[in-house]
Amino acid sequence: MHDLTKTIRGEGFAFVHADAMRTILEGYGPLTDWQSFAASWDDLGQDTYMADGGRYRKRRHAAFRVGPGGWDRLPAQPHYQSRDYNALNGGIARWFEPVRPEIAGGPSMTAILRCCSALFGALIPAPSWFVEMHQFRIEARVREAGRPTPEGTHRDGVDHVLVLLIQRHNVRSGVTSVHDLSGRTLGSFTLTEPLDAALVEDRRVMHGVTPVEPVDTAQLGYRDVLVVTFKAE
Repeated sequence: MHDLTKTIRGEGFAFVHADAMRTILEGYGPLTDWQSFAASWDDLGQDTYMADGGRYRKRRHAAFRVGPGGWDRLPAQPHYQSRDYNALNGGIARWFEPVRPEIAGGPSMTAILRCCSALFGALIPAPSWFVEMHQFRIEARVREAGRPTPEGTHRDGVDHVLVLLIQRHNVRSGVTSVHDLSGRTLGSFTLTEPLDAALVEDRRVMHGVTPVEPVDTAQLGYRDVLVVTFKAE
């Protein structure tokens, strides 16, 4: 964990391979429900707020308050981003179907929250954090590529972001790139294996992901990720 903290502090981001990420997460709790955790991405609601008219994104949402004593799930609430951070879909309160309780409170998500709290707390000590959890499925069809970041290269308006790959099925591309605030590319990588992870210090860098397309055009493709954002309170 010390090396990961050092990398993020120095570079503003880090890419962590799946095997290393599993080891890190298991230091904060067992991933005993991982199979059902990953399967829950099959039960996401349609994102009906897409200003580009796309029907390629499904999601669920949850919010938490995380502090030294642990974490509490907050009542259902909308996700809001100003247009400064999301010119495409920002500026309105967006309500999504809530993450199911057994997923938000299960062993895998508990380990993820504990890990992020320790990692991000080492970078920016804060008395508490406002945390949002997003389950995303980006679908890819022959006539409609899936756009993981339809708003383009962006910041999320928080302090830290974890992007954790859950699974990929029948898709190509989806390259993540990280840029400094002037737009200069700092690095790029592709999340390909379950538990591959990207961590970014959102105040310092921007990130974006290229569209995904189906490999077999006769079948649906999809890219499932968990996005967890931490904002100091």
